[in-house]
Amino acid sequence: MFKDILNLLLAPINEPLQDTDARLALSALLVRIARSDHDYAEIEKDRIDRIIGTRFDLELGEATLLREQAEEMEAEAPDTVRFTRAIKEAVVYEERIAVVEAMWQVVLADGDRDPEEDALLRLATNLLGVNDVDSARIRQKVETDRSHS
Repeated sequence: MFKDILNLLLAPINEPLQDTDARLALSALLVRIARSDHDYAEIEKDRIDRIIGTRFDLELGEATLLREQAEEMEAEAPDTVRFTRAIKEAVVYEERIAVVEAMWQVVLADGDRDPEEDALLRLATNLLGVNDVDSARIRQKVETDRSHS
């Protein structure tokens, strides 16, 4: 199943992803961000579950299952550059903005901005076609939301 989605993502002419495939690919990107500091903490898994549960209107068990599938897909996915560019070509801009917000939520979930997570987030944001100004605005929003919750 993951190979089919990866092949679809990496095909020369990308077509819009089916809803299920897009959910899995975008969730895998969140997993990749969380794993980038080599400390894939439970708080990050919980944050991913809540993000994808809210974003895709899933019950907690369904969101956890999707995250577990995304973990498997992320392990099989190619380098971040190819993977993220493929998502950019297959996902509309508004959804990519929402993905950047979700990535910031994952990076900030444990209260520590690790340099490896930061670097991968900056790379992924750029490859998704979201500019630094928008990313900074989104980060500030996420930080403000965290401080008020």
